[in-house]
Amino acid sequence: MDYAVIRSGGKQYRVHPGETIRLEKLSAEPGSAFVFTDVLLASSDAGLKVGKPLLDGFRVTGEIVRHEQAKKILVFKKKRRKNYRRRQGHRQQLTVVRVTGIEAGASSHGESHGA
Repeated sequence: MDYAVIRSGGKQYRVHPGETIRLEKLSAEPGSAFVFTDVLLASSDAGLKVGKPLLDGFRVTGEIVRHEQAKKILVFKKKRRKNYRRRQGHRQQLTVVRVTGIEAGASSHGESHGA
């Protein structure tokens, strides 16, 4: 497989085997394997396969590298002429995943790790 589009944490990601991606925090320990079953699209030499909405039997496997936080963003609220100002910082929790493979196999009903 060349690449796939997966859904994780309410967002869509285009992934290639061997690539490292940063996702919304997943509940898995670093060093463990993780399986994404929410595959929306897959591309290979044979052509493009598009799910409606998911591809049945496709899965993307990955390895959890580490958990980290994104850079801090500032959330600033203001109401003019009311002397109202609030400043708050936020750092999003992320998980770094190394994609190990894209598999087109039998239907995978039951075990669902897609977050």
